[in-house]
Amino acid sequence: MLLTLRPRATSPARPNPRPFRRPLRESFRPRKAALLASAVSVCLLAASAPAEPLGVGDRLFPYLGNPGYDVASYDLSFTYPGANDKPLQAVTTIEARTTTELNRVNLDFAHGTVESVEVDGHPADFTSAGDDLVVTPDKPLHLGTWTRITVRHTSNPVGAEDQDGGWVRTSDGLAMANQADAAHLVFPCNDHPSDKAMFTIRITAPDGYTAVANGLPTGVDRAGGATTWTYRSQHPMATELAQVSIGRSDVVHRQGPHGLPVRDVVPSADRKALEPWLAKTPDQIAWMESKVGPFPFETYGVLLAQASTGFELETQTLSLFEKGLFTEPAYPQWYIESIMVHELSHQWFGDSVSPRTWSDVWLNEGHATWYEALYAEEKAHKPLEDRMKAAYSASDRWRASGGPPARPNAPAPGQKISIFRPNIYDGAALVLYALRQEIGRPAFERLEEVWVQGHRDSTATTADFVRLASAIGGRDLSGFFQDWLYGEKTPPMPGHPDWKTTEPTKSTKPVETVKPDKSTTPAKSAKQAKQAKQAKSAKSAPPAAGPAPE
Repeated sequence: MLLTLRPRATSPARPNPRPFRRPLRESFRPRKAALLASAVSVCLLAASAPAEPLGVGDRLFPYLGNPGYDVASYDLSFTYPGANDKPLQAVTTIEARTTTELNRVNLDFAHGTVESVEVDGHPADFTSAGDDLVVTPDKPLHLGTWTRITVRHTSNPVGAEDQDGGWVRTSDGLAMANQADAAHLVFPCNDHPSDKAMFTIRITAPDGYTAVANGLPTGVDRAGGATTWTYRSQHPMATELAQVSIGRSDVVHRQGPHGLPVRDVVPSADRKALEPWLAKTPDQIAWMESKVGPFPFETYGVLLAQASTGFELETQTLSLFEKGLFTEPAYPQWYIESIMVHELSHQWFGDSVSPRTWSDVWLNEGHATWYEALYAEEKAHKPLEDRMKAAYSASDRWRASGGPPARPNAPAPGQKISIFRPNIYDGAALVLYALRQEIGRPAFERLEEVWVQGHRDSTATTADFVRLASAIGGRDLSGFFQDWLYGEKTPPMPGHPDWKTTEPTKSTKPVETVKPDKSTTPAKSAKQAKQAKQAKSAKSAPPAAGPAPE
């Protein structure tokens, strides 16, 4: 994701039975032993014990996800009532394999009314505990068995006061923004990126609306003044990357490299004006393929939403953008294109190769920032070295306020997604620059290709990256990465002994407390972006113009 700031127009307030599947191939099933070790013991609940919220032990989001099972697929059905301030009727069907014996199953779900739950076709008892929906089947689920859980519920697009993310209310409908911890505000799930799964999504809306979701369309059915669209993913996906767009939209089709289907979703009234931007995507995909290899999914496109979110988001196969990014005249073409490439590069880094824990998020954002900046260098002559030198100067301050890149500080109170600070954007891209300086450009470029191909459709950790970099670099790089990823101070930059950092001072405020300013020019918007994020509880990142002094 990349946050951008621009003048805002007034917009709607935002919040915030399928045949039983056999086991999917194990090549993409996540390995969660490390996360589950501390949590499985509380999973074997006695029937008389009170329900309690569980989690997989993530350092930053300890109550996200649930132990005891591994989701293979989600089947989501939403019925849109024709107004984005009223709950949608929904049915969520989860097929999962148990990894321990379970008397109860915890699902993450916190913003809707549950009407009924069935487990393997039989009614089940349910209650809530924190942000969890706790389901008690009529008999225990044994280790290693496959189970189907069906929840009939509502999905509320109007967010509670203390909730952010999930449904985004646009001027003509809805979209989704679930990163990092908000998918469970939309549908019951195992809301952690370590448990990726296949998705089928059905959306029913009144005639006159168009609905689009992740993956490829598999059917359109019209009856009784409403239309149902069905989409299915061909690759596993983390819950935070789910996307559903409902609006008065056009779907624009074109062809990408190697015949890749490219489809964009745009407001019908703006299709002609936005076409020059949409037409850039195939060449951007080809550019990314020249760097890291084949596009990892079955389709791609951009969703231009009429909403004020403050960010762009890499939802899988259909990246979310504010329409205003493309219509604000203050932003030069190279800047907008580099933001498009930032979200596109996430399809490899973050979507196809997902973080095993949220502390590994630097692997997402550092790489997306790296290719954003590299694209700006190659296409718009904005030197990467200049941006990295500026980032180096600010790095100690970013580490002081947000933590080192691979050990970001915990979210601020009331701002659960405030882990998205400059230290995991340009701060993490700086680590990649230092690595390229250390092992040389050919080895670095080989590392990037092998990384995304070797971990495609799976999850990976920082330790995985360190091991691969050491193997390709031809020497043990664990010490190098320990200093760059976990140190309180920024190490010397290989090849640039003259680069200096600016020491944090007592007056340096943590990112969470800085107030927004009024600047809107790209060159000044790094500071502005991270400030605005805190005001909106949205993710922030220094934009393509490079980090500005704090």
